[in-house]
Amino acid sequence: MPKEDELTKRRKVVGNNVSHSKRRTKTTKEINLQTKRLKVNGVSVKFRISTKTIKTIRKKGLKALLKKLKG
Repeated sequence: MPKEDELTKRRKVVGNNVSHSKRRTKTTKEINLQTKRLKVNGVSVKFRISTKTIKTIRKKGLKALLKKLKG
C-alpha cells in the first residue's frame, strides 16, 4: 500500500538538504497519515488520510471536499 492520502492523493515531498558549504543531499518529507472512520452516505468507511485533510474536513465538511476533488 503506497504512502498516500486516499482522498486527495497527496504523497511525500522530495527536496534537498543544503549544508553550510552548499552541498546538496536528497531528503524526503513524509506526510502524516492517520486512519479515520468517516460516514459516506450513511455508511461508515475507513480511510488513510493526512492530518491536513482531516483539518479540511472539520472546517469545510466531507461533502464540500469531495465536490472540490471531483470537479
